[in-house]
Amino acid sequence: MTKRSEAKYKIDRRMGQNIWGRPKSPVNRREYGPGQHGQRRKGKLSDFGVQLRAKQKLKGYYANISERQFHSIYVEATRLKGDSGENLIGLLERRLDTVVYRSKFVSTMFAARQFINHGHIKVNGKRVNISSYKVRVGDVIEVKEASKQLAIVLEASQLAERDVPDYIDVDHNKMTAKFARIPGLTDVPFAVQMEPHLIVEFYSR
Repeated sequence: MTKRSEAKYKIDRRMGQNIWGRPKSPVNRREYGPGQHGQRRKGKLSDFGVQLRAKQKLKGYYANISERQFHSIYVEATRLKGDSGENLIGLLERRLDTVVYRSKFVSTMFAARQFINHGHIKVNGKRVNISSYKVRVGDVIEVKEASKQLAIVLEASQLAERDVPDYIDVDHNKMTAKFARIPGLTDVPFAVQMEPHLIVEFYSR
């Protein structure tokens, strides 16, 4: 299990954006960064700084995954045919914790990771407790029977702040989801603009 090293709302404030589109994000009240120097005027970022910020934002969005994991996903993306930035997003969206979050089985990306680690999720009828598990097209993800009436699950499925994207077919009555296709960047419902091409430039330096 990857340990989360920062509070999720600190990520929002450091980025200066409500990256998950959450109503309770502190950025809705304070747009400046955390800490005693957070309100200082920020200078213009260098090209390196812009690329680094793009990487930090995308890493933070996906439950602040470790640099080692993120770089491994990038390397895999560069080995696939097609645009490396698009491939990077596609691989991140195939992570089991991402699919569980997108399916609205839980309310946050961080909760998805914990939910999987605690054994509440099955893939094609078999329990999977690895949040980084790579889902394939056609895989069926479901909340195990004993967990379907948990408050966290019932509340998340009713959230009005986000919708299930069209590349996942969800039945909230049965608490099942089918991964229909690998999405491109424009298919993914990010609350803020993500720039994977800058991440490719960052690692290509």
